[in-house]
Amino acid sequence: MRDAFHDDLDMITDQLVEMTRLAGSAVSRATTALLDADVHLAESVIAADEELDAIRTELDALSIDLLARQQPVATDLRIVVTSMRMSSDLERMGDLARHIAKVARLRYPQSAVPPALNAHILQMGQVAERIVAKAGSVIASKDTDQAISLEQDDDAMDELHRQLFAALLSEKAEYKAEVVVDLTLLGRYYERFADHAVSVARRVVYLVTGQILSDADEAAVDREEQEETQSSYARPASA
Repeated sequence: MRDAFHDDLDMITDQLVEMTRLAGSAVSRATTALLDADVHLAESVIAADEELDAIRTELDALSIDLLARQQPVATDLRIVVTSMRMSSDLERMGDLARHIAKVARLRYPQSAVPPALNAHILQMGQVAERIVAKAGSVIASKDTDQAISLEQDDDAMDELHRQLFAALLSEKAEYKAEVVVDLTLLGRYYERFADHAVSVARRVVYLVTGQILSDADEAAVDREEQEETQSSYARPASA
């Protein structure tokens, strides 16, 4: 019975790693669709998000079943409960990649990104890919040092986010209002993508050490989640 239980825990870990792979592929392809004005690639990213959602549903169902049948304690309990939280972060990362693809689709046949900012958005996409790949490695290895190092990648994304705002607000910038709106939202999507990866890494630290976020940190995470949901890219159903 216990062997089967630990096989299920291993399956949960494998599913979480697969979710990081799918989220990484999604943000990579969404960035390409955005910069190349590739509507077919954008559509594929949007459609593929259903696979990530399905894995989260399966993982959460398995976790709830294990809680009910096995009544795990100590580290095993942390694995099950923390995995459900991580699956939520990873599913949201897929949603953010989908939002990026929707911007690409909305502006087709033009690119939503002005040529002068192509390299900047490409760099944000590359940082997003790197950080989600590291998140997958952290989940698989339970390496707390590597988990903590993700903060540095998040710092790099935050700096790119600030630079993007500076470029949009520059007196020399003469972008149309819709371009400013698109890039403001895109910057937010990439920044939040990285934030969710850091959240995953922090949950791994909790899983291994039992050290939890402070109440203030938890409140900040919850507040950002609410703001993120409220600021989702609202467009007509045909968008």
